[in-house]
Amino acid sequence: MSTGLSKERLAPAKPADAAPEPSPERETPVPVARLRPRRRLGPGRPIPYGWALGPLLLLAVWSVGSAAGLIDPRNISEPWTVVTTANDLIAQGRLQSSLWTSAQRVLIGLLSGVAAGLVLALVSGLSRLGEAVIDGPVQIKRAIPSLALIPLLILWFGIGESMKIITIALAVLVPVYIHTHNGLRTIDSRYVELAETVRLRRREFLRHVVIPGALPGFLLGMRFAVTNAWLALVVVEQVNATSGIGYMMELARTYGQTEIIIVGLVVYGLLGLVSDGAVRLAERRALSWRRTLAG
Repeated sequence: MSTGLSKERLAPAKPADAAPEPSPERETPVPVARLRPRRRLGPGRPIPYGWALGPLLLLAVWSVGSAAGLIDPRNISEPWTVVTTANDLIAQGRLQSSLWTSAQRVLIGLLSGVAAGLVLALVSGLSRLGEAVIDGPVQIKRAIPSLALIPLLILWFGIGESMKIITIALAVLVPVYIHTHNGLRTIDSRYVELAETVRLRRREFLRHVVIPGALPGFLLGMRFAVTNAWLALVVVEQVNATSGIGYMMELARTYGQTEIIIVGLVVYGLLGLVSDGAVRLAERRALSWRRTLAG
């Protein structure tokens, strides 16, 4: 008589309510989730001539609105009327003459304001005593709009060219000073320590450490400065001026010539766009070493 037990008798008994085990033939494979490629975060690829996309869209809306009669020509003239008026002004020489006068004012005021802001920023950024003396008055001027000083400047300098140029220079001075001063104060201390270690002279320290460190802030201030210069010009040329784009627009307002006013606005916008583009181009070329260093 065999005493061995079969495998069936040795297996533990299953409870009555237990679910039946699935057979290997009926078992379905678990689907594996597809791995999605990681999405790269960033601004994306640059759009060719993306800077012109917004103005062209605005021009399209303006043209469609004027052609459909949705825009009253007494308020805003049609684009084709503005183009015809601009051609007439160019043929008469009025637009070139006014543009040259305005450009001279902006150039003189911009150079004066940049020079003053840069000198003040260097004195304040490189000296604690200079910062204590200069920074406070400049911050007070920052809180007071340059256009609010026009009545006082008229009393001091009259309504001639001096008042207009000084107003533009004051509008330019503050952003140049603020951003250049900030650039000087945020220079990496490791570069300063390295300059002290190799015992650079004062002139070499300014050339190799101070100027490259403050250049990004200065160029950023220049972008704000050129914009402020054109904004100040718009106002000062409408205060008892006898020439310039603003005077041409003010004269057109007297006679209800909306198309000439829009021509002046378009000229101001184009000048501001070109000026900002020139500063950005100079910034990319002057700061190419930063991209090389980052790479």
